Amino acid sequence: MALDQRKRAEFVNGYTRALISAWSSEEYAARLQSDPRAALAEAGLELPADAEIVIVSTAAEGEQEGNLEVQVELYEIGLATGRYEFHIPKTPQIDTAELSEGDLSDIAAGGNSCCCPCCCCT
Repeated sequence: MALDQRKRAEFVNGYTRALISAWSSEEYAARLQSDPRAALAEAGLELPADAEIVIVSTAAEGEQEGNLEVQVELYEIGLATGRYEFHIPKTPQIDTAELSEGDLSDIAAGGNSCCCPCCCCT
């Protein structure tokens, strides 16, 4: 069952919120493991009450499991089967030596460095 553009954007936004929350809050990351349904709902991903939810922690961002297209496919499979698998890469490490002073300023100020015109950036 392929998602239409709006449903895909809603899923990607919710999944992104879950990733950012897991990366920035140890408490949220723990709840994602202990009560994934509630943690995912908090991020905007409401799943059916009878859904099986599997959270897979991966070693590093960039592995196949951390690929957004793979995650969208896993979500679509979940819609068809009732088994939802979410891959949560470990917190990405930023090499601050590669960032300019302006980049560091943007990060510190919570600046938006998104390069795509999506609903989460406007």
